[in-house]
Amino acid sequence: MLKEFKNFIMTGNVIDLAVAVLLAGAVGLVVNGFVNDIMMPIVGFFTGGVDFSDLQIVLSQAVIAADGTVTKPESAIRYGAWINSIVNLIIVGFVLFLIVKSYNKVRKPKAPPAPKGPTQEELLTQIRDLLKKQ
Repeated sequence: MLKEFKNFIMTGNVIDLAVAVLLAGAVGLVVNGFVNDIMMPIVGFFTGGVDFSDLQIVLSQAVIAADGTVTKPESAIRYGAWINSIVNLIIVGFVLFLIVKSYNKVRKPKAPPAPKGPTQEELLTQIRDLLKKQ
């Protein structure tokens, strides 16, 4: 069973999948940084300085004790964070589209299939016809 597992792990598909998952995590961090640190400040600038992550509808205020500790946290619908997630999704989708499009341009085209030769029946028919002529 250990040998079968080793053969399974060492196949190209599993290794490719592992590399893809690691790269996806790295690309995700880069895209999140791009969205949060570059795109959202630009969007906030054009919307009058609004930071979408701060937008929310407060359902109940936080209760704070006299010593400054929070005894009951604030309950709010954070629709601004949801808007940030949508912008993030659009940017990730666009980046993946560009990656796949450039990969398809770089990838070698598939070799055309070799031309098919005559079938066995056609060869036998040709031999028969040649024998008849002789």
